Amino acid sequence: MNEDIQEKQARTWGMLCHLSAIVGYLVLPLGHIIGPLVVWLIKKDEHPFVDQQGKESLNFQLSMTLYFLVACVLLLLLIGFILVPVIYLTGLVLTIIASVRANEGTPYRYPLTIRFL
Repeated sequence: MNEDIQEKQARTWGMLCHLSAIVGYLVLPLGHIIGPLVVWLIKKDEHPFVDQQGKESLNFQLSMTLYFLVACVLLLLLIGFILVPVIYLTGLVLTIIASVRANEGTPYRYPLTIRFL
């Protein structure tokens, strides 16, 4: 019974690693990085699943930030006007998918992610 509770908590915290990025967009600049970072730092030692999903979320958010900055520079060449919304929507959709998968207990690896951690 205790293992079931721990597993459920790990799934919930894994999901929060991803969802905190969405909330972070709305709350403060760079919140999409700060949110997952805080959740990961607090809970990473309690369960390997939370550690894995926290790193995955951080790597993805850092990658999306880098891609967004490049797209902003490409606004000067007009291609950025297409890339900026595509990057934003891709980040949002993949974060929601990752949150659902983490809540199911399935480890999720984002595509197009640079592995910083």
